[in-house]
Amino acid sequence: MKISYKEQTLHLHSLRGIFWEEQQILFLADLHLGKAAHFRKSGLAAPAAILKSNFSNLNNLLTFFNPVKVLFLGDLFHSSLNSVWEKFETFLSNFPDISFELVKGNHDILPDKIYEKSVMKIHEPPLIIEPFIFSHYPLEEFDVKLYNFYGHLHPGVLLEGFGGQNIKLPCFHFGNRQAVLPAFGTFTGLALQATKKGDRVFVIAEEEVLEV
Repeated sequence: MKISYKEQTLHLHSLRGIFWEEQQILFLADLHLGKAAHFRKSGLAAPAAILKSNFSNLNNLLTFFNPVKVLFLGDLFHSSLNSVWEKFETFLSNFPDISFELVKGNHDILPDKIYEKSVMKIHEPPLIIEPFIFSHYPLEEFDVKLYNFYGHLHPGVLLEGFGGQNIKLPCFHFGNRQAVLPAFGTFTGLALQATKKGDRVFVIAEEEVLEV
C-alpha cells in the first residue's frame, strides 16, 4: 500500500517494512534475530524454522525494493551473542551495494567489538533524516517539523466479525506525529494498540496491507 506523509511517499509492505521512495530507504523494526536460539539454549522449545523465515522475508523485501539503505529500528538481535549473528553477517554480505544501519534498541546489547566488526553502521537514537526522525522507543519530545517512526511495541489490533469471531493482526499505526511499525520478527507476539480520532491503522492480513 502506498501512502503519503510529510509530502513523502511511503510503501507499506505486508512483510512488515516501509519503503521510503524518495530516499530509497527501507526501514523495519524488531527483528529479534537469535531469539529462538536464545530460548533453546535456555531449555525452552522454539522452532528452528523461525530464522529461515526471517531471512527469507528480509531477502524478499530487499530484492523487491532494491533500497540503497536499510534502517533497523532497534532490537535487531535478541540479547546475548549466539551463532545466528555470524549467519546474519553472512546474509548481509550478499548485498554489498546496500548500506545497512542500526538505530539501537533495548535488546541491542552485544559487546562493542561485535558492532565495530560488523558491516553495519551503528547509530545511537534518534536518527534524523528530514522530515523524519527514527528511534526504537517513541520519542517524548522532538522538533515539530519532524515525524517520528519507531518500533518496540509490536503493535496489533483486534478485528471482530458479525458472528462474534475475532482475530488479532499486526499493524502499522500512524498517529498525528508518530508511527509505530509492526515487529518484523516472526517470534515476537502482539500488543493491542489504543487508537484515537485521526489515527490511521493499516493491518497486515496474509499478503495484504489494508486500512481499517
